[in-house]
This record gives sequence, C-alpha cells and structure tokens, in this order.
Amino acid sequence: MNLYEHTIITRQDISPGQIKSLIEKYSKLIEENKGNLVQTQDWGLLNLSYLIKKNKKGNYIHFKIEGNGELIKELEKNERIDKNLLRYVTIRVKKFDLKENYFGKEEDENIKKGKKINEK
Repeated sequence: MNLYEHTIITRQDISPGQIKSLIEKYSKLIEENKGNLVQTQDWGLLNLSYLIKKNKKGNYIHFKIEGNGELIKELEKNERIDKNLLRYVTIRVKKFDLKENYFGKEEDENIKKGKKINEK
C-alpha cells in the first residue's frame, strides 16, 4: 500500500457542521475503496495566498491515507464535482509524520503564551 497526504480547502463561509459532514463523507469514501485513514487534521480557517473563486480564506482539512492509486482517483473524482471545495492536493510520501500538527490550534495557543513550539 502507498502512503498519501491529502489536503482539501473548503469555502470560507461553510459552517462547522458542514465541515464535519465533509470529513465524514470523504472518510467513508476512503474506507469504501479499501483505504486506511491513518489521521485527519482540521487546520481551521487560514488565509489564502491569492483569491480563489472570490474567497480570501479557506478551511483546510488534511488526511493521511494508506491506499492505492484507484482510491486516489475515486477521491479526486468526487472532489472535482463538490461545490464546497476550492482546491485539493494529493502527495505520495515515504512515511508519515504523526507527531507534529503543523497548523493545529494547539500551536497557536503556545505562540500566544510565548512558548517555543519545540519546548515541552
């Protein structure tokens, strides 16, 4: 099985309930296509580098997946027609970094408190 990191960017105006339903929808699609969802991270609302379909911000959702190429084709086919998504990207990796959540809310709290990220 191959290892993939898959990130989707949703519109900025969708509700947290819709984000949960998108996560559930794509998690179920991964499992139906004989894939293994290792980890899901909700990175939250982040600024985009440039306007995408008149959106300045987007909700980022990151999946770490074990599966084959057919799974990724099916996943991207469904994402292509989803009106709530702005962009998606899939990258094949050699191994997962499951320890760090680079865009997580915990990291933001540590920065506000004046702590360094590597401090424990």
